[in-house]
Amino acid sequence: MDSVVKFTSKTRISCLDKSLPKIRNEISLSAYALLISEMVQYCHNRVYTVPELQTKLAEMGYRVGQRVMDAMAIRDKNFKRETRIINMLVLLRTKVWINLFGKEADKLEQANDDETTYYIIESEPLINKYISVPKDKGALNCAAFVAGIIEAVLNESNFKAKVTVHWHKGTTFMIKFDDSVVTRDKTLDNK
Repeated sequence: MDSVVKFTSKTRISCLDKSLPKIRNEISLSAYALLISEMVQYCHNRVYTVPELQTKLAEMGYRVGQRVMDAMAIRDKNFKRETRIINMLVLLRTKVWINLFGKEADKLEQANDDETTYYIIESEPLINKYISVPKDKGALNCAAFVAGIIEAVLNESNFKAKVTVHWHKGTTFMIKFDDSVVTRDKTLDNK
């Protein structure tokens, strides 16, 4: 006799019978904090001064930033290459920041007295949230890693710039574009 399994309303459904949830592109915050902490310790053990440490972190960030725009272009079907400074900065402040940190940067400002200088302001960067800075290294800003990412994203997108990090209104990333980039932008204005 064939055995027939009857399901009744009282039959329990196991978790193996349910469909898999959609995968979210998030990593554990504790894993992120551990990774950043290890990077800072690695760099700290190979330098002697705070500026050297920030430079080392920026170099590591630069290598990450070189791949960010490529990854975004592959993932986003409607991705287009920006040719204007302000559009590139808005893309950086929104889409790039969301891909890296899960939220937009707090502010984007232009310097009043210099048309080549812009600021991205982040009141509390995620990268600094779990780093405790010793008193003898009080000027250390580990967001130099993010400054390296920003610089690489801009340079790889043909917006030659130098990015530094400062303690002002939280953490401020100062973006200083090369004069040729500003000249190109003005030329595009005239067309």
